[in-house]
Amino acid sequence: MNALLLRARHLLVSEDGPTAVEYAVMLALIVVVCLGTITTIGTRANDTFNTISTALPAAS
Repeated sequence: MNALLLRARHLLVSEDGPTAVEYAVMLALIVVVCLGTITTIGTRANDTFNTISTALPAAS
């Protein structure tokens, strides 16, 4: 019975679970920011290439 109480106490005092959740939330936020940044850069690059292609004379 004493071993069971010690394990229960260790489980309640241990901070491994909340720490893992915090890291998962941080990772998710980093992924969202990276995807947003990559999308923005891709859109701007596409707009730049389209602007350049329309400014060039057409091939005969």
